[in-house]
Amino acid sequence: MNEPNLDEKNKFLYPQSRYYGEVKPENLVFNANLQEFAQKVGYIACLETNGKLDPDSAYKQIKALWKQLKRSKKQLLIAQEPPA
Repeated sequence: MNEPNLDEKNKFLYPQSRYYGEVKPENLVFNANLQEFAQKVGYIACLETNGKLDPDSAYKQIKALWKQLKRSKKQLLIAQEPPA
């Protein structure tokens, strides 16, 4: 049986959805970061649900990922919501 190559495995394990927003480099980078965040949170949640990770550790890992995502948004200079 042929084993799929590493690129195919990565596409399966870390799928990325198409981006439909305003196409600007910072938006594309942030979208990739956001999708990675969501994927990692999903894995952590599954590990915690299956008893492989304790709730406190899961919480701390997700909190660290959230801080990382917020930092990336700030570094990319993505504007806050425009005033109404």
